[in-house]
Amino acid sequence: MCDDELIPPQADLTEDQWVRTAGPGLADTAVPDDTPDSTPDGTQDGPPPARGVHRRTLLGGAVAGAALAALPFGTRQAAVAVPRADAPGRFPFPSAPGPSGEYAVLITGDAGTGKEEQYAVAAAAREICRAEHVGLAVGLGDNIYENGPESGHDTEFQEKFEQPNTGIDVPWLMVLGNHDCSGLIPGSGGDPSRGDHEVAYAATSRRWYMPDRYYSAALPEGGTQGEPLVEFFALDTNPLASTVTQTDPHYRWNGPYIREQRRWLDTALSASRARWKVVLAHHPYLNNGKHGSAGAYDGFVIGHYTSGIHLKELYEEVVCGRADLIMSGHDHTLQVLEPTDRTRGTRQIVCGAAAKTSDGRAHFTHPAAWQDFARHGFMVLKVSAGAMTLDAYTVDTATKKARLAHRTRTTRPVAAGAGVPVGTSR
Repeated sequence: MCDDELIPPQADLTEDQWVRTAGPGLADTAVPDDTPDSTPDGTQDGPPPARGVHRRTLLGGAVAGAALAALPFGTRQAAVAVPRADAPGRFPFPSAPGPSGEYAVLITGDAGTGKEEQYAVAAAAREICRAEHVGLAVGLGDNIYENGPESGHDTEFQEKFEQPNTGIDVPWLMVLGNHDCSGLIPGSGGDPSRGDHEVAYAATSRRWYMPDRYYSAALPEGGTQGEPLVEFFALDTNPLASTVTQTDPHYRWNGPYIREQRRWLDTALSASRARWKVVLAHHPYLNNGKHGSAGAYDGFVIGHYTSGIHLKELYEEVVCGRADLIMSGHDHTLQVLEPTDRTRGTRQIVCGAAAKTSDGRAHFTHPAAWQDFARHGFMVLKVSAGAMTLDAYTVDTATKKARLAHRTRTTRPVAAGAGVPVGTSR
């Protein structure tokens, strides 16, 4: 769920039960939209004209119930991304650090609205990317609001990703968010199979990198220069944190998909020879924003899905103490939390303010080096053998200018027994 949407009336309802429990009033959030989908020719300086909310956003009331009953939840189509080497013209992974001796990585989250705020943040980030010689970018989920793409060639990929990010011409490590995998209710995460469309899109985009629903990527790529300096582990957390019960047995919290992803992550973290390890996941482990932390998302502490209890278990049993960072979106805020005994040295980062913002206040009290609950922004991760530095930027969307608001620098990886990293506020 996101800040401007509905909270389920109970934990772990199916979408059908949610619609029936909420009654016809749920349909009141939908408004007519007769505007056809289209792709504007060429690039543009701002977003296309705003749309109303249509089928992509919500089917309410009895119509939703009837449509839900007809959906083929028991069937799945495999993700079909083509390997990067088979697709010429892709923006290449950086083969060497920048002039400062660091690899610089842009971090954004919850960006895919196609609205003015997304364009403004992207414009500000573009300037910083040029100055910092950014060679890689990350999208932490909710890439295509509100319910994800309809296919691997949906025009929304152009409107909500390619056009806003023109000029940030690097590979983007993309992560699935709840809005990318929703069924009838926006942000429910109730149809994970829709995420396969985003994997398929990776076959045709120069920027979008998503070889599978979960995957790893290292810098430098390919290991031609010895052991990797940093490795990213991109997860699909949606089946463990959906606001509705997963109907497809494949994607249930204890189903084959989650069991295999957990085995893969455990093995990949153990096998990684990278000095720095970063887990990318849409839903945060710890969070001072209004959505709360895994195990108690949106105030729910019961059920297998809505609370995120099994995602909490995954973080605590597989990730904490083994990765240097967990980088997440979901909450439309900017947070640099402190590593604690609970996280066993792993630092939680929340960076989900690339297009939307929150309510301006902290709702929880996890120790933080810096946090902002009101402004748009993004971050830049800079990595060398000697240090990992995170710069947090806030953006004035009126002027499309970024301001460095905070810098945190870590000199010892968690695997080397790091204590609390040194943080310097600006």
